[in-house]
Amino acid sequence: MAVDINKPISILFPYSEEAEYTQLSNLACHDLALDTLCTTLAQGPKEDVLIMGILSKLTTDRRVAEYRQKVFVDILNLPDLRKKMMELLDKISYIKDFKTMKRGSSERIGLWDLLHKLDEISDYIKCVEAMQDCLGNADLKSQGLLDLREYINAVYTDSFFAEMKADIEKVKAEATSVKSVTVGINVNERFEASSLGLISINDTPFKKSNIVSNFADALKSRNKLHEGTDWDGDMHYTPAEAEEGEGIVDRLSDMYSKATTGGIIMKNVVNAHATTAAVPKGDGVESTTFYLGKIVTKLLDTLVKKLRDTLGKYVNVAVVNISKLIPEFVFYIRFAEFIEGNLKKGMPFCEASILSEKELADGFTMKARGLYNLKLAISSNHSEEIVYNDLDFDSDHTVYILTGANRGGKTTITQAVGLLFVLAQSGIYVPASSFEYKPVDNILTHFPADEDKTMDLGRLGEECVRFKELYTEATEDSLMLLNETFSTTSFEEGYYIARDSVRAILKKGIRTIYNTHMHKLAYDVDALNEGDAKVKASSLIVKNEGAKRSFKVEVAPPEGMSFAKDIAEKYGVTYEMLTE
Repeated sequence: MAVDINKPISILFPYSEEAEYTQLSNLACHDLALDTLCTTLAQGPKEDVLIMGILSKLTTDRRVAEYRQKVFVDILNLPDLRKKMMELLDKISYIKDFKTMKRGSSERIGLWDLLHKLDEISDYIKCVEAMQDCLGNADLKSQGLLDLREYINAVYTDSFFAEMKADIEKVKAEATSVKSVTVGINVNERFEASSLGLISINDTPFKKSNIVSNFADALKSRNKLHEGTDWDGDMHYTPAEAEEGEGIVDRLSDMYSKATTGGIIMKNVVNAHATTAAVPKGDGVESTTFYLGKIVTKLLDTLVKKLRDTLGKYVNVAVVNISKLIPEFVFYIRFAEFIEGNLKKGMPFCEASILSEKELADGFTMKARGLYNLKLAISSNHSEEIVYNDLDFDSDHTVYILTGANRGGKTTITQAVGLLFVLAQSGIYVPASSFEYKPVDNILTHFPADEDKTMDLGRLGEECVRFKELYTEATEDSLMLLNETFSTTSFEEGYYIARDSVRAILKKGIRTIYNTHMHKLAYDVDALNEGDAKVKASSLIVKNEGAKRSFKVEVAPPEGMSFAKDIAEKYGVTYEMLTE
């Protein structure tokens, strides 16, 4: 079957016409520490935005996660492929900036834009050739990269590509040979500039020279010829018309007072010398370049027309498709480098798998063994420093009421579960010894709000409004992570709101971890389970070994009605802390 090189191809977003994606909220991304993760992985702010944009889109279509996962395994296992792709990224400027070739007519754009577009297509040609070299001999297993190799080969062997390569090389050679342009200025009896025209196009740039001697030589010998970029006496003149409503004097004054690019000389007759000036930085650069571009476009009409004709012929869909692939490779490569480094430290990572139909029928929606928070891999140098936990979601354990000592790891484990789903559904190895799951359509987080966000409604009012919004948005395929929700009021008020909220969560069947200091809520799980919900809540505790924090969780009743001493220490209200 022939490959359609004009059809979009992606190694991150397959089944584009069928898969539906949900965008995680900015708050959820922050609560899950995705911002920290992206900054750690990225080499620069553009990569940071790129990686976050991919991680924060979730789909329940299991085919997407499985497809991505196989691509990631290939990239992780093929360091030579990663190296070649990153070398390509460093060499090609427009790809490095993650630009995408824009389609459309080139009829109205000027010389500078055309030259920029010429560079982009030249880079595209190099990109196709380099990608064919990268993928050609690689031992690929994933369908995604095998399809990509076939696509690249089809582009490379297409007669259109060979023709484009030859044409672009020819027109690029012609365009880049222009190093300077000589312009002539007509003046009136008051020696005011009245018109501007093209004298010659030169293959060498102007250098500092004495305009007086040049002018004198020209007067003495009208037929004298000069080599290089000095005025050669050729009086053929192609005028540049002023825009309607704009005097040529104004245009010249603006042009020569600001300076120019491209080696066009700035002639100051009054001061009797010539200089070649660079475009100043700061205000005016963009307008000066734009204005000069309009003039030069008119002066170099033949070259511009040839550029337009050639580029208009080749700016097609295939160019866009290829340019979009490099950022996708960056996403996989940055994660592969990160995980490879942590595997060498002894930290476990595994390939996630979707739960089978039988396990789903048995009520399981997650089975995690040896899980830990990915942030620990960022901050720790040794695997011995990390505590690993096991946790399942099933019909009897769909809502966990998580209690334990302050600073015992409740928030860490809550966040860790969310990160498992984000990574697994992005196709990336997850921080666990094994992870089986049913994909989630969204991750909804309710962590303590910043003080300035609660000024109008008060803390409790803000929490209630925000929770209602989350609950309305959630489905039975969502994951909800609640961190000390409704704990900013009195125990009685917070408990009754929390109890009703948990009952509503059970009715929808939302996978939830509710991290709270309200131990009574965990004690009352049997009462909470008396409703008509098909799933149940259970008590999950962070085990406490005296004064020592174990950071291990297990399904069990709360160890005490409260950890008042821990709370008092957190807020500095023990007798000793108050009277120090």
